[in-house]
Amino acid sequence: MTAKHILVVEDERHLAVGIKYNLEAEGFQVTTVGDGPSALRLIDEGENDFDLIVLDLMLPGMSGYAVCETIRNSGNDVPILILSARTLTEDRTRGFNVGASQYLTKPFDLDELLSRVKNLLTHFPRKQFIDRSMPTKLTTFEFGKAKIDFPRFHLQVAGKEEQLTKREWELLQYFVEHEGRLIPRTELLQNVWQMPGHIQTRAPDQFILRLRKILEQDPAAPQHFLTVRDMGYRFVKQPLPEGAEE
Repeated sequence: MTAKHILVVEDERHLAVGIKYNLEAEGFQVTTVGDGPSALRLIDEGENDFDLIVLDLMLPGMSGYAVCETIRNSGNDVPILILSARTLTEDRTRGFNVGASQYLTKPFDLDELLSRVKNLLTHFPRKQFIDRSMPTKLTTFEFGKAKIDFPRFHLQVAGKEEQLTKREWELLQYFVEHEGRLIPRTELLQNVWQMPGHIQTRAPDQFILRLRKILEQDPAAPQHFLTVRDMGYRFVKQPLPEGAEE
């Protein structure tokens, strides 16, 4: 069985070496870089298929926030564990908002780091590439400016072709199949992520933000992918009448 490949982005050399040593002792393959552009270059080249990224925030030249956001904007859903000396609530919130899977503050306990790494690799397996055998009863579907051909995995928005990851296709398919129905977050975790509904994760929120950026005319004021406060989400083909927002 091939060892899971972890990318560690950390500019403090002694810390990067220590993390690499301990992760390799657990049987992982580890690559380390000391700045954001180098990390993005490795990911973009595609020669290294990383299963997890351990990412520092305070990096030279390009912050970890920017690195994380760039990775997510490219459609890559690789798990990202942020390591940072920043402990304020707003720092953690910003980390999750740009797409982090988990956030661990420095100094950290080694056992907790290893536990979080194993948890992410178990519950957030990397599924960046589309499985063309993904079953679907859907054929074509249109809403707003979007035209979707599910069997061919083809999406056009306002005449422009857009690319989705496998997980984004699965989420979009689930919303369309349950159009108009309130879908609790626990249901999405169980049926799209195949995870226990009680798991605490921002993954559904981040992927829905991604779908809104691609499919909504105004992602900040969505008309199709609606949030129902404290309950879940609802997808509607036709925008709700003005004044009838959830």
